[in-house]
Amino acid sequence: MTDSWWKKSVVYQIYPRSFADADGDGMGDLRGIIDHLDHLAELGVDVLWLSPVYPSPQDDNGYDISDYQDIEPLFGTLEIFDELLAGAHARNMKIIMDLVVNHSSDEHPWFQESRSSKDNPKRDWYWWRPARPGMDSGTPGAEPTNWGSVFGGPAWEHDEKTGEYYLHLFSKKQPDLNWENPEVRQAVHAMMRWWLDRGVDGFRMDVINMISKDVSLPDGRLNAGSAYADGSAAFIGGPRLHEFLQEMHREVFAGRDGLLTVGEMPGVTVDEARLHTDPERGEVDMVFQFDHVWVDRGPDPWLLVPLQLTALKAILGRWQAGLADVGWNSLYWNNHDQPRVVSRFGDDSPAHRAASAKMLGTVLHLHRGTPYVYQGEELGMTNHPFGGIDEFRDIEALGQYRQAVELEGRTPEEVLRVLRARGRDNARTPMQWDDSPHGGFTTGTPWLPVNPNHTEINARAQRADPESVFHYYRRLIELRKTEPAVADGDFTMLLPHDERLYAFTRRLGATELLVIGNFSGVEARAEIDGWEGAELVLTNLERPAAGLTLQPWQAVVYRRAV
Repeated sequence: MTDSWWKKSVVYQIYPRSFADADGDGMGDLRGIIDHLDHLAELGVDVLWLSPVYPSPQDDNGYDISDYQDIEPLFGTLEIFDELLAGAHARNMKIIMDLVVNHSSDEHPWFQESRSSKDNPKRDWYWWRPARPGMDSGTPGAEPTNWGSVFGGPAWEHDEKTGEYYLHLFSKKQPDLNWENPEVRQAVHAMMRWWLDRGVDGFRMDVINMISKDVSLPDGRLNAGSAYADGSAAFIGGPRLHEFLQEMHREVFAGRDGLLTVGEMPGVTVDEARLHTDPERGEVDMVFQFDHVWVDRGPDPWLLVPLQLTALKAILGRWQAGLADVGWNSLYWNNHDQPRVVSRFGDDSPAHRAASAKMLGTVLHLHRGTPYVYQGEELGMTNHPFGGIDEFRDIEALGQYRQAVELEGRTPEEVLRVLRARGRDNARTPMQWDDSPHGGFTTGTPWLPVNPNHTEINARAQRADPESVFHYYRRLIELRKTEPAVADGDFTMLLPHDERLYAFTRRLGATELLVIGNFSGVEARAEIDGWEGAELVLTNLERPAAGLTLQPWQAVVYRRAV
């Protein structure tokens, strides 16, 4: 894992069902991605990360996989996938797959065998447990632990045929694989090698820090007003996680060059990430951490907390410092699980949307780490104007709404206010290609409505406008490739107590960059000395008129020799 080409690279995440629909069935597909490879090549990205494209009942939009070595018919075939792979490689872009192996679908043949009888050879491939001692199996409270599912309800599903329960940290159609069983690990490794042999360039590993559980499965602590407990202490960063990841590296990645491995790790700490991403340990190249996308969450999940910029700077600064000498950061604002950042941390009004989208991109991409662009982020796409709960499709939103309203006594409007702002469907509305009906995403009826603002915000219009968000992202990505200080420079946070300006320097050898972003709708001056006469490398608005006084939502990047 000494090949660190990814330090100068930018990754683009594709959510296939919402990217482009080539056959008019309302669902994005692989042919649609192929049709838009030139858009991605023009943007300048180096790696395409595909959210799951495997066969799936689509209970959780493909994160419930029923066959790890084929393509979901809604998306295409293996032959079309090979064509996509070849098309990306011909344009000097790599493709990484989403690896979802904490759990499978309950329709996967492995689980079908596992649930068929208590003595089936694959019974121990999943987490099966009897009811609590002294309680009748299938009755309320008899679940083996008091854990709640991420998607609402209990984390255990009763199976009437065998009279036992199986663990599902997510949907009941996503039973957790038992990584304690070496046969499970060997089967997963064989599948991963099969994809790499096909030409895939690596994996983004879904909730990979949940694969090791405390085998005693202890109860969690109940919070007041909650129906189920948080059991994460028993499955986040479990006792054998490092062992499992190192074994995976030895069995799958060792001896192969040019790959990228990214571990999604909710709840991971800086110290844990140093271990996971230390090249000498042979685990993963980088992790996705969640600290910064939880910055606007309070102790009550159904209250919206406004962004406190000093808190965001403290979090990202801590990660920059923590991985400065060992390991590597992944940098993201958006993905398929997060709302649109321009609506979240920026200003999505017509007056400031483009400027704030560019400013947010500047601040993110100039940190030390590998940036990730989520589809539509390069256009400044915004949250969708959702109405009632009937307009949501996401299993997480629907499950949490039911639990909050029916079990916890929240009002529908209280819950909807948060779902509109934070719900995952905001990221999943179709890509906005042009101003035609359905935004050029499909000629049919889209599975999720296109944002009405696609008539103003779309790729065709932005590609024609040299001052658009799209072309600004192109310049950002080009700067990473042409200025070594962006990829390799030291990071120093400035103005840590300023609630409007996010400022830092990047330095490599005799070159130093100053980056400032105004996270507010008012003019703000940065009290930073020594940059008079420095070269203005990039800004999203006109050059600051007086010193370092930035307009609302302005970003600047200066360069000087030191």
